[in-house]
Amino acid sequence: MTPSHEHTELDDDRADDGLRRFARIWSRAVYPATQTSMTRAELEDFLHPLVRTLSEALHTQPFSPAPGREVGKALVAAHCTSPDALPHILGVVESYLVLYGSPHGLLAVDEARSRCARLQHAIAAGFTRAVRERTLAEQEALSRAALAAQSAVEEALHASETRFRAVFEGATIGIGIADMNGRLRDANGALARMFGHTVEEMCRRNINDWVHPDDAPEVWRLHRELARGERDHFRVEKPYQRPDGTVLWTNLTLSLLRDAEGEPRYQLALMEDITERRLLHLRLRYEATHDELTGLPNRTLFAERLERILTAGSGVRRFGLCYLDIDGFKTVNDSLGHAVGDQLLVSVAERLQSCTAAPAHLVARIGGDEFVILISDPDGREEVTSLARAALATLATPISVDGRDLSVRASIGIVEGPSGELEPAEVMRSADITMYRAKDAGGNRYEVADPDSDARAIDRHSLTTHLPAALERDEFFLEFQPLIRMSDGTVDGAEALVRWAHPVHGRLGPDRFIPLAEHTGLIVPLGRWVLEQAVAQTCTWASGLPLRVNVNLSPRQLHHPDLVPDTIAVLEAAGVEPSALCLEVTESALISADEAELKPLWQLAELGVDIALDDFGTGYSNLANLRKLPATTLKLDRSFTQGLQRHPADPVDVTFVEGIVSLAHALGLAVTVEGVETEHQAGQLRELGCDTAQGWYYARPSSATEFAREWATS
Repeated sequence: MTPSHEHTELDDDRADDGLRRFARIWSRAVYPATQTSMTRAELEDFLHPLVRTLSEALHTQPFSPAPGREVGKALVAAHCTSPDALPHILGVVESYLVLYGSPHGLLAVDEARSRCARLQHAIAAGFTRAVRERTLAEQEALSRAALAAQSAVEEALHASETRFRAVFEGATIGIGIADMNGRLRDANGALARMFGHTVEEMCRRNINDWVHPDDAPEVWRLHRELARGERDHFRVEKPYQRPDGTVLWTNLTLSLLRDAEGEPRYQLALMEDITERRLLHLRLRYEATHDELTGLPNRTLFAERLERILTAGSGVRRFGLCYLDIDGFKTVNDSLGHAVGDQLLVSVAERLQSCTAAPAHLVARIGGDEFVILISDPDGREEVTSLARAALATLATPISVDGRDLSVRASIGIVEGPSGELEPAEVMRSADITMYRAKDAGGNRYEVADPDSDARAIDRHSLTTHLPAALERDEFFLEFQPLIRMSDGTVDGAEALVRWAHPVHGRLGPDRFIPLAEHTGLIVPLGRWVLEQAVAQTCTWASGLPLRVNVNLSPRQLHHPDLVPDTIAVLEAAGVEPSALCLEVTESALISADEAELKPLWQLAELGVDIALDDFGTGYSNLANLRKLPATTLKLDRSFTQGLQRHPADPVDVTFVEGIVSLAHALGLAVTVEGVETEHQAGQLRELGCDTAQGWYYARPSSATEFAREWATS
């Protein structure tokens, strides 16, 4: 046997020991409260496979609490049905299932606890249903005995009465017999104990007086139908008021007893006390639908309420949703600890509740630092936006936590509209998109959902999702735009421009996907691919075409540690001299760069790679800093030369370009102009001393083949 097999068997033995220990604890807790004929050791053996069932259910993917119902049913079949049995059963499951049923930490603690709670709920449901089925069988037997006793009174009064009394007095459920006017004629001890009265006191009561505010609407309608002889029985869940002020909850079965001629004579009431089970159910339901930290409704309860509101025919005409996320909450957790973060969340929950007191408002915590406010039938969008402003205002006052005053900022996405048109998932997606729009706008604000903005965000998400696969499937391609010497109109080089042949959206320009690639980090492998393809292309062009190619370098690529070795490797693999490559870096990427960040560019420049400062003039940099940069070329942004398209040219633009060209030449830098579109503009730039230019006046970007065909003879 290999060591790995020995290790696996050892883990299995330890897991089985844990389950056996769980079964032993369970049997000790449950045995005193059962009516089983088994010994405690036999009960332990009976519980062991049930423990294994619960442990397996805890880890099943996808998770389902259904096995819990079978466990509850099996416990009833084993006669673990004493009134005190269920709390003991569930108490042990709550305390020990996660401890012994998940010993390897296969589940996160919160997920294991959540699943354990749902399994408890299922056990209680299965247990309750099995007890009810057994009780119904008992009730039917009692009904038959009572009917037999009443109908055969003349033939065998004494024998029937004896048998009936044995069942009547010994039953564990409450039994009462009333006449057709509702006066209670007889009651057994179990019924008297439920109400806290003696049997004699019970017999002075009238069942028509046992009205409770929480009665279901159909209870007394069904009773009137039975009293008129229109139905023979009905079964409902009904509360009663005890003398001490507490509420008795029962499963009530009321049956009509007829005489030999079929005339209604008596009403037979059978009551099962379900108070403890109901309280347990309510407690489990509360724990399953409320956030443990803040006490607010959780995602489960919020989702139920949202689905109900959005359902057509719910009676709710419109809805409003504020989706709130705390700005910078991760920083609080990372710097001050999770304990402080938890206290902050509790305070935020309290403040949000304080500004949403209306019954139509639901405040819920649906995730770490995410809260929602759901509004039923708002008067209009203004009510929802006012609530968002109130939420931001109440959070504006610093929150004191552990001796620190913490400022809280939040971003809110608002969705408001008619019910019955959107699905819950669509509402939450729109709210999430809108919230992030508020966060991208600086945070501490709200934004209102807009279908066009949602569509753009969904489109961006779709493109982001498909970016990695697009690189693997070779969906990207390059186009080349010539760089023209202004002195003689010949080709000086070519700028490589990446495009995406998207299978759905068609041809996409870099403005659609480069920012997404930069954000996700895919710009690094994509940028290397562009560099490889562009450098390799210079080797395939025929004689007479430029060997120098310009490639754009993104800010993330600039700070990547492998920039220099990757560039050298690409040049060596293609057999191309460094002087054949020019890397274009935006001015904004270098505006705040220190010496360490500029070091890779200096290393490449020392190897002979040209460095062009792209979009010059948009970053507001200090012109004196140009001498500190490893640039050989300034690419003047097109926004500063558009005025030269007019005739006469804009004198301000002329002065600006003239000054930049003079300064660049004084520093030994060449000047390239982007966006040249007219002959007049080209002439003006030539007179001002610009060295090279590119733009639609000369040529639009084209494939490598078209580029070669058009410029090979230039």
